Amino acid sequence: MLKKNELTEILVLVTPHFNLAATMAFLDPFRAANYLAGKQLFQWCVACETGTYCQASNGVEVAVRPLDSIRQSRPDIVVASSSWTPEAFTSEPLLSAIRKYARTGSYVAGIDTAAFILAEAGLLRGRRATVHYEHIDAFGEKYPETEVCEDLFLHEGNIGTCCGGTATGEFALFLLHGIVGDALTNDCAKYLFYPNLRGLGAHQTDSQLEPLGNTAPPKVRKAIVIMEQHLETLIAIPELCKLAGVSQRQLNRLFQEYVKTSPQLYYRDIRLDRSRGLVTQTELPISEVAQACGFPSQVHFARAYKQRFGLPPSQDRIEGRVPFEFRAWPMYRPAVGVRDGE
Repeated sequence: MLKKNELTEILVLVTPHFNLAATMAFLDPFRAANYLAGKQLFQWCVACETGTYCQASNGVEVAVRPLDSIRQSRPDIVVASSSWTPEAFTSEPLLSAIRKYARTGSYVAGIDTAAFILAEAGLLRGRRATVHYEHIDAFGEKYPETEVCEDLFLHEGNIGTCCGGTATGEFALFLLHGIVGDALTNDCAKYLFYPNLRGLGAHQTDSQLEPLGNTAPPKVRKAIVIMEQHLETLIAIPELCKLAGVSQRQLNRLFQEYVKTSPQLYYRDIRLDRSRGLVTQTELPISEVAQACGFPSQVHFARAYKQRFGLPPSQDRIEGRVPFEFRAWPMYRPAVGVRDGE
């Protein structure tokens, strides 16, 4: 699979609007390994199907090599990096290149939403894969032959997938460890200020861990977990309180204090957040999206959706596939004339 004790070549294939931070986080451990080892153990190039520059999702343009110019290369590791609208960039030349690399022995991975691209190339059929949690429902709908999960990253044979963000650095350190061993990998992790590494099997979301600390009391967190388990088939608030072991009056008070909204509105909003992923990332009929997120009335769903996101779902299906910085509307813009809670 991955070579050891010799120069390892890495090819990064980016698509327009790729996540720059996640991509650089993947490369940085290999840069650190070269520096700390005092010799070049790794070399890489970044390529794109179109042009000599590729614009990332934050608007920064990165110099890249055209895909055609590297077709004869034999990289050891090939990483596809995508973010917004990966389905728009699954062209046959890109898919053919990825299939060829996998067929000729390269380790092929996808970060952020690039699992969509690997799936289109046929590399994930019958396998497990992960994507950013925002895209998990959409991926599951589009590729039912692949088992999608919420792991930070997966490594199976010569295929890997990673959810993106800072997890790409940990994924890279995992691969680095398989090539150079414990000592240099530990040095690289310390050099890049990774105090500990979450390995295989670590989940993207941990109900027991919040970046700012667990400020909400256990009863609030338990109520939220129950809500998240009942996004399609709704649970009544009194029944939720019974399962959470708290009175409805106390739950209302705790939500207002710690979540700054009522349990009813919070429950509605997390269902709407799920619906937005299905609206913008799948072709499911809007009526089916509404039902899948606990809205039996499509009219009520459309009204609530517009209140939360500033435009109706049918319009968001078009505009939501445009990278955020190019949109003409801000997310969560209140609709004019609509009061909170309506």
